[in-house]
Amino acid sequence: MNYWLFKSEESVFSIGDLARAPGKTTCWEGVRNYQARNFLRDDVKKGDGVFFYHSNCDVIGIAGTAAVVKEGYPDHYAWDGSSKYFDARSTPEKPVWFMVDIKLRKKLRRVIPLAELRENPALKDMKILQKGCRLSVTPVAKSEWEAILRMENKPGA
Repeated sequence: MNYWLFKSEESVFSIGDLARAPGKTTCWEGVRNYQARNFLRDDVKKGDGVFFYHSNCDVIGIAGTAAVVKEGYPDHYAWDGSSKYFDARSTPEKPVWFMVDIKLRKKLRRVIPLAELRENPALKDMKILQKGCRLSVTPVAKSEWEAILRMENKPGA
């Protein structure tokens, strides 16, 4: 089992939106970065754990957990000319972009803010905390996953 951080702007798709989705499940579409795409296509597997991370909002941070319920498959929004994720280079025969499906496990009692993540020495190597890392999908080490889960009950830790 691997662990991941999936980042979404809260105003675009939030943990609350996932909680209201049918079956609390959604596809993670619209990734348009090759490295993040490669993670979705090649490395993210059914059963993997996901931190749902809110960005570009008042409280940036980890808002919940999810599980991957469907491994990488072509992002069909890339073929839809009316979609904001349309990419003429991608076709059903030669897909460029991929997505996975995730299901909500838990909405955290509080968002664990980015500032708290930065203060935790156990997270010093975490990808999302590295300068210049703007990927929407990043791997999370098991030790980082466990450290973050412990932080939920320790406000200001």
